[in-house]
Amino acid sequence: MRDRPVVPRLRQRSPVHGLRRRGLGPLEVLAQSVSGAAPSAAMAATPAIVAVSAGGATVWSFVAATVLALLIAGCIARFTRRMAAPGGLYTLTAKGLSPGAAFACGVALLVGYGMLAAAALVGGATYLQALVLRLGGTGSVVLPVVAVVVVGLAAGGLALRGVRLSARVVLLAELVSITLMLAIFVLLLAAPLPGPDAAQPGPGLGGVAAGVLPALAAFIGFEVATSLGAEARRPFRSVPRAVTATAVVSGLLCVFAAQTQVVGFAAAPGGLAGQNAPVAVLATARGWPWVAPLLDLGLTMSFFACVLATVNGIARVLFSLGRDGVAPRGFGRTHPRFATPHVAIGVVAPVLVVVLAVALLSGAPLGGTLTFLLTVGTGGFLVAYLLVCLAAPVFLRRIGELTWPAVAATAVIVPILVAVLVAFVARSGGTPVVVVLAALAVAGACWFGWLRLRRPDRIAGIGVYDETVADDVLGADVVGAGVPGGGDGPGTGGPGTDGPGTGGSRGPDARPDRAA
Repeated sequence: MRDRPVVPRLRQRSPVHGLRRRGLGPLEVLAQSVSGAAPSAAMAATPAIVAVSAGGATVWSFVAATVLALLIAGCIARFTRRMAAPGGLYTLTAKGLSPGAAFACGVALLVGYGMLAAAALVGGATYLQALVLRLGGTGSVVLPVVAVVVVGLAAGGLALRGVRLSARVVLLAELVSITLMLAIFVLLLAAPLPGPDAAQPGPGLGGVAAGVLPALAAFIGFEVATSLGAEARRPFRSVPRAVTATAVVSGLLCVFAAQTQVVGFAAAPGGLAGQNAPVAVLATARGWPWVAPLLDLGLTMSFFACVLATVNGIARVLFSLGRDGVAPRGFGRTHPRFATPHVAIGVVAPVLVVVLAVALLSGAPLGGTLTFLLTVGTGGFLVAYLLVCLAAPVFLRRIGELTWPAVAATAVIVPILVAVLVAFVARSGGTPVVVVLAALAVAGACWFGWLRLRRPDRIAGIGVYDETVADDVLGADVVGAGVPGGGDGPGTGGPGTDGPGTGGSRGPDARPDRAA
């Protein structure tokens, strides 16, 4: 008598049920990461900031930052080729390091996404006000406040309505923004200003290293696609490719923008360093007054797309924390119709709007507020990147797939990120940035300590991720579509997975199949 084959026992619904699984195409996933990084805004503003530290090595600092971003993307891809998780780097870290490290990563992500979303709101309001002034309008504190309220609530509404709709909106907005920026920079590079080049410092190694920290800030948010793993159609392909492609695209655009601005200010004493609104200055010097309004329009659209992408990201991190039971469980609820974490979105968007509106009405300057929020957010992202890079080889060792490239990548990137973090703290010393980050770290430690005392079982099991369910393998006709209480919404499971029998996450608890 022949032995019957052993059939693995599959869940009837995913641990992240409620989200609309397998609905996003690769372009929609890519758009989220590109919008999170906001390369258009980075092209316009970051080179002048980097030039203050790097001098003549500005372009090479961006090249070095691009290499670092690609190494970080490689560490993230070692997870995302094998598992899909709405918690992004928080969940990935949980599968490699201790619960405490994973919790720290989750707190760092909340700080990073929250500050980046707030900064994008302020940045959008800043350039919208500039656009209105250029078109003959009058400036007042009312316009930025109205812009923050309208854009913030609109982003929350779109995020609530569905991730596919919001992904298409950010895709359109970012395509228009990047197209405008590329056209502007091509024109500027093709028509250099006349005059002899002023003496500029050469690109020394010290200058490159000094410029890496501000240059790396141009990439923060590029990993936001990891939070859409459970909702991507082919997560093991589209998510790692989106993160890597965003690092490449952002790096190329920033290198091109830096080269254009360095060449444009070659005849100016001091070069690019210290220039305020360098792109608009170059356009005005060439007698092109029409460039500045287009620039303001493109940057306003880019910041709006960034707000939407980061609201999606922070809502899904809160969703995962809620499902893990280490945050209020209400965050883990999803809308019965739209299949989005509506409670998390309903908290995040109004809080951002109210806090920023109050700050601006109290007289906070737009430029200073933008810089402060971006600096604090950068600190959160650096901690999250460091932890996920540390976790990658440990994760691979646990599943029996550790290779020397993974070890080498971590051995290179971790010391560099530690050095960047030290430099970040040193440069921010004596400013409110360090005070705010320290206060947030203390609050996170107190939160974790309370959980250790009162909810130790929840701490031990953190790291919820998407898993293969019966519908994914056997098909809806066999198992029955729409398992009662599943909450996955229409169109979940089954088609569009990463190969035969791999509907959900491959998972870290058993040897995964090779990614297609």
